[in-house]
Amino acid sequence: MVKHAVIVNLNLYWVMKMIKKVLIANRGEIAVRIIRALRELGIESVAVYSTADEKALHTQLADEAICIGPPSATDSYLNMERIISATITSSADAIHPGFGFLSENSGFVKLCEECNINFIGPSYNVIENLGNKSNAKATMINAGVPVISGSKESITNINKGILIAEEIGFPVIIKAALGGGGKGMRIARSQSEFKSSFDNAKKEAKQAFSDERMYIEKYIENPRHIEFQILADKYGNVVHLGERECSIQRNHQKLLEEAPSAAISEELRNKMGNIARRAAEACNYENAGTIEFLLDKNNNFYFMEMNTRIQVEHPVTEAVTGIDIVKEQIKIAEGSKLSYTQDEILINGHAIECRINAENPDNNFRPSPGKIEELHMPGGNGIRIDSAIYQGSEISPYYDSMVAKLIVHGKSRDEAIRKMDSALGEFILTGLITNIGFQHKIINDKRFIEGDIDINFINDIGE
Repeated sequence: MVKHAVIVNLNLYWVMKMIKKVLIANRGEIAVRIIRALRELGIESVAVYSTADEKALHTQLADEAICIGPPSATDSYLNMERIISATITSSADAIHPGFGFLSENSGFVKLCEECNINFIGPSYNVIENLGNKSNAKATMINAGVPVISGSKESITNINKGILIAEEIGFPVIIKAALGGGGKGMRIARSQSEFKSSFDNAKKEAKQAFSDERMYIEKYIENPRHIEFQILADKYGNVVHLGERECSIQRNHQKLLEEAPSAAISEELRNKMGNIARRAAEACNYENAGTIEFLLDKNNNFYFMEMNTRIQVEHPVTEAVTGIDIVKEQIKIAEGSKLSYTQDEILINGHAIECRINAENPDNNFRPSPGKIEELHMPGGNGIRIDSAIYQGSEISPYYDSMVAKLIVHGKSRDEAIRKMDSALGEFILTGLITNIGFQHKIINDKRFIEGDIDINFINDIGE
């Protein structure tokens, strides 16, 4: 009996490997977000940066900062060897990947495991399975999760892609097999349209994710994009933190998110949430992840993909649940059990997030890099800003155009809308063009106010 107790304690000690220093393999607002969480947990932080980001806020806030290359993401934030080298040089014992870049690259996770570096996220095998859309679909079918018809495996050959598209039936959506964020994604409504769409999506996927494998899926017209936040520990405990409404998007890139969704009843939330948990359990998932669904007008829902990382829009879930998702990620990676059971997770009020981008809505949303001359960010009760900008900082042309996330929390959806309307009016940023005015237009659109939205909302805004 005593011998058994000793073995259990030794196993627990092995699992509970405390993290003392974390390298953040990212930049911008998510790097700043992670640094702040690490500070609150008493863990040291190491920032990495390209030469274009030498004066970036995340390099100034971190305990250490290491240059990993020139401005091109391929030579810096996507360079696995340089990031691993920086981790070893700084004696960091863990890496937090944030989102984008290498966050869903199974090869990078495998390299971390081989170098005995604690990757704050799922294992190599899980990311390899779920990060690949065709593999993920097969896993979900086996778990009894409703899916959309699509290719059984990833492809690179356009002729094979056309045959699959004709078998499924147009319209189809072409997606990067590895990655997300709307990159490497095109809709094709005919064979002729498929050819150019496939080539363009393939090139974009190669540039964004260093992987040109594609996935073909039936395109569902005018659905809502609903996603469920998942947390799972090393002991098989899985919870969901409710849903996020992510239907306001342009070119498959989200612009505005909210939690909860105006279209989801408590009964439907429980049904979708339980299926999301089942999906995570089926693949022995660990850490934070997101199960994404398409919801049609008849409340039929279909698994779309799983993001094996923290999401850009995670703050709206934090606002309505009171749970710090980034801290939970770090604790899970250390070997801690989940801090909450499903019954303890409650949805409180309503939250909305607007992505503030340096882009010109009047010129096809063309990026607008430059130097911030004047900056005033809104504040007050229930208002949160996640950003890495400051007055005088440079917005680089090399990376994503998002400069800030404006998050509001109210007792109801109506109150949250009014609060966001006020906060957008208070947001002052000069020196470059932003989408603040466009976000204001969305918030005041009659259809949005009534909750009558789908993924094509932006296409006819203002009508």
